[in-house]
Amino acid sequence: MASLEELTQRVRAAVGEGAGLSRSVKLDLRGEGVIRVEGTSVTNDDAPADLTVSISQADLKAMGERRLDPMTAVIGGRMRLSDMGLAMSLQPEIQALFAKLG
Repeated sequence: MASLEELTQRVRAAVGEGAGLSRSVKLDLRGEGVIRVEGTSVTNDDAPADLTVSISQADLKAMGERRLDPMTAVIGGRMRLSDMGLAMSLQPEIQALFAKLG
């Protein structure tokens, strides 16, 4: 399993390849730290964001590898979203970011 620093660097590299987000998103890795993306900025600051996604690092990795469907993760309680409507509107941007993490 990648460390928080390694995962943050991978997200930072993906965002640097043009996968920045139009709204701020915080990945709350459930006790393993946070990764916050705002535009092309990626930090580990636990600051407020437009959308907070709470998910374990293992489940995040499984979603990135397409072994875990996002809707299944939400329904099963493995992923929580602070704003489902915003998450749905950001889905294409988030998928583009995940594709670059692979």
